[in-house]
Amino acid sequence: MDRLLLRSLNEQIPVEMIYLSSTNQFTKRKIVVSHINDTTIRAYCYLRKQSRLFKIENILSVMVLKQFRNLG
Repeated sequence: MDRLLLRSLNEQIPVEMIYLSSTNQFTKRKIVVSHINDTTIRAYCYLRKQSRLFKIENILSVMVLKQFRNLG
């Protein structure tokens, strides 16, 4: 998972993640990572159409979108 988040940061490609919100709701988000630290990532969220802060511990899965799978 960390590798895909770093790839999104370095190559500015969107990834899809399953995220558990603070209210225990599961959401599927398409994001592009702009910053990573030990506990959080900052990313542009296409669902909310703005930059958002996500807790790494609440990211349940990350996957590369189909159109970007064979590029790296």
